[in-house]
Amino acid sequence: MNMTENKYAYQGFQNDHMARAIGKDLSISTKVAIEVCSFLRGKRLSRAKDIMNNVLSFKEAIPYKRFTDGVGHRPGKMGAGRYPQKAAKAFLDLLGSVEANAQVKGLNTSDLVIVHICANKAHEPMHQGRQRRRALKRSHVEVIVKEGDKAGQKSSRPTKKDSKKDQDKDTKQSVQSVQSVKKDSPAPKPNVPKKEETGESSSAQRPADIKPV
Repeated sequence: MNMTENKYAYQGFQNDHMARAIGKDLSISTKVAIEVCSFLRGKRLSRAKDIMNNVLSFKEAIPYKRFTDGVGHRPGKMGAGRYPQKAAKAFLDLLGSVEANAQVKGLNTSDLVIVHICANKAHEPMHQGRQRRRALKRSHVEVIVKEGDKAGQKSSRPTKKDSKKDQDKDTKQSVQSVQSVKKDSPAPKPNVPKKEETGESSSAQRPADIKPV
């Protein structure tokens, strides 16, 4: 962490209700950092710290969904996954920093939710050596937390189930309105053909004139 002004990718930062922290030039792979960020995004800060501690003790794996080349399956409800030890230590330090920043602001640290976390590729310094030099792996990681909703409150974001219920309700209301309109409107009169008057003056009933031969 440096003392210079850092630029964050998140644009909707609220200074009164959010806290943030950034890790510069962390000695972790960018691919691993991206997978860890994808798994921690949207979780509570306390749960994220527990996950990182479980990774260090090999009790819970990080699922790999993007960079899965050569990654074996792990136990649990997941496919490919790993236990990145170095990344877990770096993320634990970063989560501790953002929690301390939130505490300084007076936020409730027991109710913080990770609203933004992402990893970017940093510069790659070279290993020292004459014969064979390789680039070191470096990553920038930023995290932003916010005071979450209280337990028991539902999110205002509509779910697929709610949208389906609304569609069924609208369809039912439209059917009922059509039925009420049909019930209120008078029944149409049947088209009964009028009986033609039987009389000698009628041309249809008059026999044809027979001309003599």
